[in-house]
Amino acid sequence: QVQLVESGGGLVQAGESLRLSCVASGSIFGLDAMGYYRQAPGKQRELVATITSTGSTNYADSVKGRFTISRGSAKVFLQMNSLKPEDTAVYYCNANIKTDRSGSYLWHWGQGTQVTVSS
Repeated sequence: QVQLVESGGGLVQAGESLRLSCVASGSIFGLDAMGYYRQAPGKQRELVATITSTGSTNYADSVKGRFTISRGSAKVFLQMNSLKPEDTAVYYCNANIKTDRSGSYLWHWGQGTQVTVSS
């Protein structure tokens, strides 16, 4: 069993910064790509940023130059600078995890953390 626990969301003003953290725990035999997605009210969940096990990153155009994704041991971080009201959403981390030697990699999701940016 695997858990992804997120932290770091909150209410900030436009232009300010937040740092999201996500820690993976449980039966982790292998850990591949990790990332963050977000979902605003009435909208579909969208990719924010991903990072592979070798450190290659990918960002949505809307956050390039403002957000930075990084990772540690079974952890992933999202540094969000110059936040805008349109960044308001629930942010979810995910991770591609293998739970035993013979199994396959499967995507797991965190519970989500609210980020609200006021104008």
